[in-house]
Amino acid sequence: MPSYVLLLATIAAFGALWYMKRPDISSGSAKALIANGGVLVDVRSPGEFAAGHLAGARNLPLDRIGASGALLGPRDKPIVLYCASGARSAMAARTLRSAGYTQVSNLGAMSNW
Repeated sequence: MPSYVLLLATIAAFGALWYMKRPDISSGSAKALIANGGVLVDVRSPGEFAAGHLAGARNLPLDRIGASGALLGPRDKPIVLYCASGARSAMAARTLRSAGYTQVSNLGAMSNW
C-alpha cells in the first residue's frame, strides 16, 4: 500500500511543477505587447543569454529579479518573461507580482516565442 501513496505523491508533484511553469500568454499576444512598448525579459543566466536569446530581450537573471525593479520601468508597464523551460520565468513572474507589478506575463520557454 505505501508504494501507491508514493506513486500518487510523485504524480501530484510532477503535475504541480507542470502547472506552475505553464505559460500564461500566447506567442502572438506576447509579440503584440512587446510591439506596443512592453519589456521582454530573459531570466536565464548571463551565459545562457550570451549563447542566444530573443531579439530585443533584456537579460535579468532570476536571482537578481527582485532587486532590479528600476531596470523594468513603471510597475504598470507590460513585462513578458521567458527562460529555457518556463520554471524560472514562472518564479520571476510570482516575484514581480508580489512586488506590485501589475502586467507581468510568463511566456514560459523561449521556444514558445
